[in-house]
Amino acid sequence: MIKNRQDFWSGAMFIALGGGFAVQATQYSMGSAARMGPGYFPFWLGIVLALMGATVLMSALSKRAQTTTVSRYDFRILFLVVGSVMLYGLTLRYLGLYLSVFLLVLISSFASHEFNWKVAIANGLFLVAFSYVAFIRGLGLIFPLWPSVLSN
Repeated sequence: MIKNRQDFWSGAMFIALGGGFAVQATQYSMGSAARMGPGYFPFWLGIVLALMGATVLMSALSKRAQTTTVSRYDFRILFLVVGSVMLYGLTLRYLGLYLSVFLLVLISSFASHEFNWKVAIANGLFLVAFSYVAFIRGLGLIFPLWPSVLSN
């Protein structure tokens, strides 16, 4: 008997995603813990995600689990989150890292039931700064930072 339907389906989703990542990662060279190949990290990350999903799923079946139901699926939220990520991918080359990340955060923030302009803008600015520090300075990746019309 499934008592907590939200946890049950969340756990099932994590198992499916983690298992899918782990299986797909086997297409790459694994290497070892000392000398990791390109498939090593995604494989183990997928395994950990699937195990966490199994834990969540099993807790939903427990007699002590809180009884919940799954409400109607809100496709608007899915569209906003997935759409903002797709827009980021499409605009990165033309708008640059700063504006693309900011738009990603701002648009996906509309998916929250507790949307707040100040919080969304603050999160956007923080993630722009974090992206610069982590990916440009830290990892040395090369992304256009500003719109392409400004760099000519």
